[in-house]
Amino acid sequence: MTTASSLPQLILLPGLLNDAELWRDQISGLSDVARIWVPDLTPYATLRAMAEHVLENAEPTFALAGFSMGGYVAQDIARIAPERIERLALLDTSIHVDTPERAAQRRALNKAAAKGGTFLGIGQAILKSYVDASRLDDVALTSRIVDMTQRLGREVFLRQNSLEREDGEAALRALRVPLLVIVGETDQITPAEGHRAMAAAIGCTHLVVIPRTGHMAPMEAPGAVNGALRHWLKRPAGKR
Repeated sequence: MTTASSLPQLILLPGLLNDAELWRDQISGLSDVARIWVPDLTPYATLRAMAEHVLENAEPTFALAGFSMGGYVAQDIARIAPERIERLALLDTSIHVDTPERAAQRRALNKAAAKGGTFLGIGQAILKSYVDASRLDDVALTSRIVDMTQRLGREVFLRQNSLEREDGEAALRALRVPLLVIVGETDQITPAEGHRAMAAAIGCTHLVVIPRTGHMAPMEAPGAVNGALRHWLKRPAGKR
């Protein structure tokens, strides 16, 4: 008989302007196979500080899943303490530094966000690049995203959007644990093609591309994400 204490710890790392609301459906849907913790990454100004916060509060070993910005935090954890990671999943993220174009976009967004007035978070005008076109009229979904990002606010956005992202390929390729890469088929922020290249680069043979899903896969397609994570959690240790 499986008891709660015998279940593995699963750490779910949120993305930029995300908190535990991002993972709501994973927290409820995977509670029978893992003890889930969603760290609060919002107070920290560097990826290293975020990673150290996780490591200071985590159990000795754990399963780790990082979404978007959280994927970069997971990569830093892999640099610092690879022996503590039992398995790793990366969702809608990247393993490379920002391109010059992406860095310029971040600077422009920070400049706009730093101005006075109401902070709109991921507002309605930006949602079209975050969710699949078929979900733009899904008020329940879009309201959750907008409300979460507005609640976290301007200062968190400026802090997280200014993070210096590092290349994680070498650290991830060195891991000898079950790996999983998940991406929405229509992700415009971190496209599916980049995830195919990422999986190949780090030696991950388990790539899940979710149809009719954009960047916010944990919220847009919780059933598919939960199914992939459940299968990953049950894969034998040591098999990539």
